[in-house]
Amino acid sequence: MAATSKPALSGFARALIQHGHLKEADAIACTTHAGEAATAFILEVANRGLMSCAAMARFAAETFGYPLLDLAAFDAAMFAREAVDRKLLAKHQVAPLAKRQSRITLATADPSNLRALDEIRFQTGLQIELVIVEADKLKRAVEALSESAADTLKELTGEAFDMDLLQQDGPAQPRDEEEANEVDDAPVVKFIQKVLIDAINEGASDVHFEPYEKFYRIRVRTDGILRDIAQPPLVLKDKIAARIKVISRLDISEKRVPQDGRMKLVLSRNKAIDFRVSTLPTLHGEKIVMRILDPSSAMLGIDALGYDPEQREALLAAVERPYGMILVTGPTGSGKTVSLYTCLNLLNKPGVNISTAEDPAEINLAGINQVNVNEKAGLTFSAALRAFLRQDPDVIMVGEIRDIETAEIAIKAAQTGHLVMSTLHTNDAPSTLERLKNMGVAPFNIASSVILITAQRLARRLCSCKKPVDIPAQALLEAGFEPDELDGGWQPMGPGGCERCKGSGYKGRVGIYQVMPISEEIARIIMTGGNSMDIAAQARSEGVLDLRQSGLRKVRQGITSLEEVLATTNE
Repeated sequence: MAATSKPALSGFARALIQHGHLKEADAIACTTHAGEAATAFILEVANRGLMSCAAMARFAAETFGYPLLDLAAFDAAMFAREAVDRKLLAKHQVAPLAKRQSRITLATADPSNLRALDEIRFQTGLQIELVIVEADKLKRAVEALSESAADTLKELTGEAFDMDLLQQDGPAQPRDEEEANEVDDAPVVKFIQKVLIDAINEGASDVHFEPYEKFYRIRVRTDGILRDIAQPPLVLKDKIAARIKVISRLDISEKRVPQDGRMKLVLSRNKAIDFRVSTLPTLHGEKIVMRILDPSSAMLGIDALGYDPEQREALLAAVERPYGMILVTGPTGSGKTVSLYTCLNLLNKPGVNISTAEDPAEINLAGINQVNVNEKAGLTFSAALRAFLRQDPDVIMVGEIRDIETAEIAIKAAQTGHLVMSTLHTNDAPSTLERLKNMGVAPFNIASSVILITAQRLARRLCSCKKPVDIPAQALLEAGFEPDELDGGWQPMGPGGCERCKGSGYKGRVGIYQVMPISEEIARIIMTGGNSMDIAAQARSEGVLDLRQSGLRKVRQGITSLEEVLATTNE
């Protein structure tokens, strides 16, 4: 098999490597993912916490010899908006600060992008003077230059924004002229477009449209926290609901029962965003929640999920086994789906047959046979599993083990030469085994089929504006640190507050994991009737970190704060 060619590194990336600010492997990974996700290399470096945008701006100014400007102090109303085509500004991430006679001053975060300068010089016929700014501030400035969210999407796609996309059932047709007028209301369409593109740019996971008696509000969930972003006029609630239901292929005339739908938004050739849409009748109208499903999240690779080295090795060893069961456990919204699909992506090769049963399928991956369960039609998890076993599978993923029938079929598959992955809703890894026993699975079957259990939580990641905090030693000990860990060799970090994180001090999230391989001794405890406390004690003796210990490691590493770990790993 031919070796995969390395992506061409930009001059800025090579300069960071040359001066020791970035490892070549990290630069290649950032360049590759930036190309796949249609984002900027510098923003990818910052998002991975390898170097802050501010530090890279200072480096660029010093290395390439251009002045450094704080774009936040520049009045956006003074931009030379008409001097450069907005498509070029969005394409190359530059902002026209001022135009004087035959010269234009451009703000850039990457002065090595000579192609951008040549294109703008050719288009404008002007001489270019560069200033260096921070990439995150520049991104927001370029977005602000667009007249509307619809224009922004048009620049990204090269065409008008159209969300009437694929769904298995045909589109719901308006029942009368009044409903048709509701659907085609242009201001409402533009407003929804703006909300969605802003939510995507912000990295939100969900968008909530909520009607109340006296007001209507829209909230987005970013890094696990809901935040208000708009309160449109209450009279628009029905029009907004109707438009969203049309683009999600739902029945706009049915307002009495919940409905579920999907839509896809294609931003570029390499970037598409799926939305899972759920409607719910409330006292004052239909509440709609749109879950933003980014398929690229499953392509980040296992290194980006936050596993400690020994946890990563244990998980990879289990994934490479030819048969057995791997279980992922945690509450809703803890990243179980991304973890499972990251493992499936590692196995997704031409010689492997992978089938999944989900409710519903959240991330679409080419090469994997995905099935949406439909209990009304009789397509349950257990029915799908039985069908999979007649389809010559190598790897099976079950969205969730909910009942004894599904559990027994999955275990039988794991015992007969298949690798089975699934999820359960339990608090930690040891209690997962007890949950299976309580469901009615025989201890012998559990011990002979389950090879590894991962429990996980998501904690907010500290932004690059993080700062040292003083925490009393007694508080650290009570949190779970060992006395010998308080040796003064590390400093707890806490949230700061900057424009990038909108003052919260947190940007993005990181996984906290308990990865427990099923050893011979743990299997013996299961078969002799031991409970979850016995299993937990044995796991600790084998060096398995529980969720709290895993979180405290990330506190020592400065990745998250102690408050976040205490909040997400209650004991």
